[in-house]
Amino acid sequence: MAVPPHRVVVLALDGVIPFELGIPARIFGGAEGPDGEPLYEVITCTLDGRPVRGDAGFAIAVEHDASALAAADTFVITPSEKLGAMREGGPLPPELAAAFARLRPSTRIASICTASYVLAAAGLLDDHPATTHWREAAHFQRTFPRVRVDRDVLFVDTGTILTSAGAAAGVDLCLHLVRRDYGSQVANQVARRCVVPPWRDGGQAQYVERPVPEPESSGTAATRVWAMEHLGRPITLTELAAHARMSVRSFTRHFHAEVGTTPGQWLTAQRVELARQLLESSVLSVDQVADRAGFGTSNSLRQHMRATLGISPSAYRRTFNSRAPARG
Repeated sequence: MAVPPHRVVVLALDGVIPFELGIPARIFGGAEGPDGEPLYEVITCTLDGRPVRGDAGFAIAVEHDASALAAADTFVITPSEKLGAMREGGPLPPELAAAFARLRPSTRIASICTASYVLAAAGLLDDHPATTHWREAAHFQRTFPRVRVDRDVLFVDTGTILTSAGAAAGVDLCLHLVRRDYGSQVANQVARRCVVPPWRDGGQAQYVERPVPEPESSGTAATRVWAMEHLGRPITLTELAAHARMSVRSFTRHFHAEVGTTPGQWLTAQRVELARQLLESSVLSVDQVADRAGFGTSNSLRQHMRATLGISPSAYRRTFNSRAPARG
């Protein structure tokens, strides 16, 4: 019997931003199985099923009201320019609170951009890490002090609740969910169709407004490309700085300004991503994957995958690679 598609329900509030509203349908709607079957069903709704005004000067009509949320496997809330009292820490309006009450306990919840204010107003982010658009991060933290705001990342995944940074970071979040649900191969296919990168380096720190960098700065992009081509061997900070023709101190400063993380953290993330791809697409043993991804030993790979993804290499392979045995 065929497995029914994963149902994604997207809620549009009055004042919705059309760009972000279209992201879930474009990303999830483009995910297909091996025989071309849709892997997701995407439903867009408003609270009462009536059209809402977008912030771009036109109305948006939908076919569903909030009753659609009762059958959602994943619920996505998109940003609105009319957050009202929620923006200042007020509670959910009664109609919106009633819509949230329709969600099943097992429903995965995600927000795009400043829709994180809605999740925070609902109390869903209390004592959890979350993100929002970098321009709103300081206000968001002051307004919701119990939320652990990370203003540097493109998205935060706590397992059942996810938040993303501004605008296009919603693409990164949705691709991440496709990757989490069906693996890198499907996510990469969706990304290629949308002509976007399947995975963006760094976080939103690289998009924060800053003074123009010093003229002598040549950037670290070429060095990051070089490092990606040599992940299978040890790479030191000194070696990275030498490749960029900078001192270690200068390289570290420029790297963090451009990418939003340290060189060591970035290298580990790239190695974990390479290991994921190898576990999904090859029959290499876990020891071989660890070696090719630059972790050296399978124990090191296991530690980093558990720290990053909360899962062992063998368990990850059993989930995402039906062709390969779980060896090592």
